[in-house]
Amino acid sequence: METSLRLKTLSKTPFRSSRYSLSTPRLRLATPTLAMAAHSSAAAASLLSADPRRRDEVLSAALNSVSNCLSETHLDETVPGLSSKARGKVRDVYEGDNYLVLVTTDRQSAFDRVLASIPFKGQVLNETSLWWFEKTRHITPNAVISSPDRNVTIAKRCSVFPVEFVVRGFVTGSTDTSLWTVYNKGVRNYCGNALPEGMVKNQKLPTNILTPTTKAADHDVPVTPHEIIEMGLMTKDEYDEVSQKALDLFAFGQKVALEHGLLLVDTKYEFGKATDGTIMLIDEVHTPDSSRYWIANSYEERFSSGLEPENVDKEFLRLWFKKNCNPYEDKVLPEAPVELVCELAWRYIFLFETITHSKFELPGSEEPINERISRNVKEAILHI
Repeated sequence: METSLRLKTLSKTPFRSSRYSLSTPRLRLATPTLAMAAHSSAAAASLLSADPRRRDEVLSAALNSVSNCLSETHLDETVPGLSSKARGKVRDVYEGDNYLVLVTTDRQSAFDRVLASIPFKGQVLNETSLWWFEKTRHITPNAVISSPDRNVTIAKRCSVFPVEFVVRGFVTGSTDTSLWTVYNKGVRNYCGNALPEGMVKNQKLPTNILTPTTKAADHDVPVTPHEIIEMGLMTKDEYDEVSQKALDLFAFGQKVALEHGLLLVDTKYEFGKATDGTIMLIDEVHTPDSSRYWIANSYEERFSSGLEPENVDKEFLRLWFKKNCNPYEDKVLPEAPVELVCELAWRYIFLFETITHSKFELPGSEEPINERISRNVKEAILHI
C-alpha cells in the first residue's frame, strides 16, 4: 500500500531532478554515427519498397488472415500443469512449476490499451526477440529456456523489477510520455537527464539517455534513478548494473541496426533477478513493439526538410488513432482500417527479415493456431 501511495504521488510530479549520487554508466560500445548509413550494404532508395513482390506476398497473406488472428489463448484449460493465466496487453503468461510459458499474441497495443489485432504479429515478435536474445548473450544473460512454438517462449521464473528501462537516442514520439511531447511542453530535466535547449522533433540526442518508467494505474510513470531507489523498487547496486546493461544493449542494437540500413531510435527493456541473484534480461528485445526504427539513409534529408522519418514500427498506427479519436479517454475506439493493419503486418515482417537476414515463414492455415500452440507446449513441458 505504501508503494501504491508513492506511485500516486509520483504520477503528479514525475519530472523531479535526481538528487541521488549514482555511478554514471559507461558506454562500452561506440554509438554509431548517421554517416555510417551511407556505407551500409542494406541501404537503398527505399528499403520498405525494395522488394515489391515480397511486400505484395505478405500483404495478400495478411489480408487473408485478418479474421484469423491470435487474440486470445486458454492454455490453462488445455495444457495440464499450467495455471494462473496473466493477460497482458500483448502476451498471455502461464505459470508452471519452475517456469513460465509466454504466448505472444497478435494484439496490438499503444496508449496503454489494445488497438487492434495484426496478422502474424505474435510470431514476428517472438522470433525477433529470440534472435536478439541469442545475439546479446555477451552483454547479459536472459531468461529463455526454449521456444516450442512460433508464438511461444518458455522462460525461467524470476523476480521482475517493477521498472521499464527506456533508452532513447532521438527526441521524438507522440504519446504522453514520449520525449518530444514532454520536451515540447518545456521540460528540460526528464528522469534525471538535463536536455539542451533548441532541439526539434526527431533530432538526434547528443548521447543516448535512460528514461526509466514504472507503472501506476496502468500508465507509464517517468521516474528518476533517485526515486527508483527511494521507493525501494531497486537497490543502488541493482540499478547501476541494470542501467549499464540497458545502455550497452541499446548501443549494440544501434550498431547492428545501422549495419542493416536502420536506425534504432528508442526501446525499452525489462529485467528480473533469478533465485541465485543473477540479473537477467526478460520479456522482449528490440522488437517493433518495444522499439522505434527508422530508415537510415533517408533520415538526414527528411529531417532537414522537416518531414517525418520513414518509420518501420507502429508509429503510423498511433498517429491514425490520435487523429481519429482520443485514445486515452474514449471508451470505444474506431476500428483500425484494414489497409493499415496489413501494412503494419508487412512492416513487422520487413523488420524481422532486414535485421535477421532470414525469410519469415508465413504460417499455414491447416491447423488452428490455438490447437498448434497447445500441442507444442504440452510436448515441450514434458522435457523441462
